Amino acid sequence: MDKMFNVTSSPHVRGRMDTQKIMLCVLISLMPATLFGIYNFGYKALIIILVTVATCVLSEFLFNLIVKKDNTIKDLSAVVTGLLLALNLPHTLPWWQAVIGGVFAIVVVKMLFGGIGQNFMNPALGARCFLILSFTSSMTSFTYDGITEATPLAMLKNGESVEPLKMLLGTEAGTIGETSVVCLLIGAVFLLLVGIIDIKIPAAYIITFSLFIVLFGGHGFDATFLIEHLCGGGLMLGAFFMATDYATSPITPLGKIIFGILLGILTGIFRIFGSSAEGVSYAIIIGNLVVPLIEKATIPRAFGITKVKEVKKDE
Repeated sequence: MDKMFNVTSSPHVRGRMDTQKIMLCVLISLMPATLFGIYNFGYKALIIILVTVATCVLSEFLFNLIVKKDNTIKDLSAVVTGLLLALNLPHTLPWWQAVIGGVFAIVVVKMLFGGIGQNFMNPALGARCFLILSFTSSMTSFTYDGITEATPLAMLKNGESVEPLKMLLGTEAGTIGETSVVCLLIGAVFLLLVGIIDIKIPAAYIITFSLFIVLFGGHGFDATFLIEHLCGGGLMLGAFFMATDYATSPITPLGKIIFGILLGILTGIFRIFGSSAEGVSYAIIIGNLVVPLIEKATIPRAFGITKVKEVKKDE
């Protein structure tokens, strides 16, 4: 208890969990999806994961060394960024492109803006979007069981039929960590139980997106079509593991709900009306940019009033 009180500037009462413990919990929660991704896509997925994580850790270490800052790799945030980035990549991506993505995530998105807690967007998603723009072909080419095929969302976009059970289990084409909804939900429940994330953002995100699909998806209230969209792409990975990022999401309760609603609408617009079948990454990044405005509009009012003393001018 004594360690929670410090004679310093506010905040005077601090939480029991430090950054390292929080990041360790996030890593544990990502293990089901990570292990399934390796099982599902083979050794190439493992190589991408190891390369990306190592690149992120090394990039942060070298950056701190060059600018003569304290070593921050022990807080495990670079490991989390590397793993999240890897889970958002296809297992067929050339390793050197994964290296570029890791360097961009840490150096450009995170460290140049002051390090953990100072970045204005999620580093892993920022790097993923950078890689999509730079290496579109390799980032949008998906192979499963040695056969190059479209993702379930792309098939839905083209009016083709998909199998919801495969989308739920994850035995399909996609990025390394987005395919298995079951594994992602196991990790999400763990984060909720240990209090690392709040349900407000994921719930507002998923509910809003579901309503958008029902209203504008062209199928009305079709439960199968809705489930296919919920299980497809990176919706679950984004809603529970990246939209809830402390540094890039609102801290106010109402702000979290507004943020989730915004993400649901943006993802629906990108998927239904956009040229791409996916839209989670772009939705979260745009939402990250709006967070300061959301917090400014939803900050609680202070109790009491302040009376301004009037100063009379001598005539």
